[in-house]
Amino acid sequence: MSARAIAFPRPRTPDYEPFASMNITPLIDVMLVLLVMMILSIPMMTHKVPLDLPQPGKPTSDRPVIHLIDLDAAGTLAWDGAPIDAATLQSRLAAVRSDPDTEIQIRADAAARYERFDQTLAVIERSGITKLGFIGNERFKDFDAGK
Repeated sequence: MSARAIAFPRPRTPDYEPFASMNITPLIDVMLVLLVMMILSIPMMTHKVPLDLPQPGKPTSDRPVIHLIDLDAAGTLAWDGAPIDAATLQSRLAAVRSDPDTEIQIRADAAARYERFDQTLAVIERSGITKLGFIGNERFKDFDAGK
């Protein structure tokens, strides 16, 4: 067998000319990635939490009546310093619900079980109280300051 030389055809023009069109495939890839990111982020931006905030205006009285509910580490409730049970709490909340100048504040011990705190909040919600404040959260205002 004899070896044959392979000849490549010569280009028709001696100078190679640049293409006159642009490669748009990377642009389409970037556009599709941005479109997918937008589609995924839209539901998060439209998520709303219904919250009734106080409206500006003149208060009905100078000093509102404030009742304090304490929850200690053992799960015992106290109304203005006097120990009470859940049934008594319901009746007292029903009695103060009609007074628009009454505010309820709840303070929970740091060692209190969250389940008991959640049950107390459920009792307050079922009673129809709309003015509720949380006491003791000030200790968490600088929670991430050490980072």
